[in-house]
Amino acid sequence: MSNGDKPASPVKPVVIHGNHQVYLGLTKRDHFAAMAMQGLLAAPQSLQNTPSLSAASVEIADALLKALQQ
Repeated sequence: MSNGDKPASPVKPVVIHGNHQVYLGLTKRDHFAAMAMQGLLAAPQSLQNTPSLSAASVEIADALLKALQQ
């Protein structure tokens, strides 16, 4: 499981079929992308050169996760 796939708000995992763990809720990547989208929407001028709000939000989330790995 990569860092971006880990849960944003850790909770006790639901265990299914032996050792396979399932976490419910948003991943860190989902959470970071949602926060980036909220920020972009709060500053509409930042969207002038952005072809896709969702793509920009995911790119920002991925960049943050990459920076956190260092």
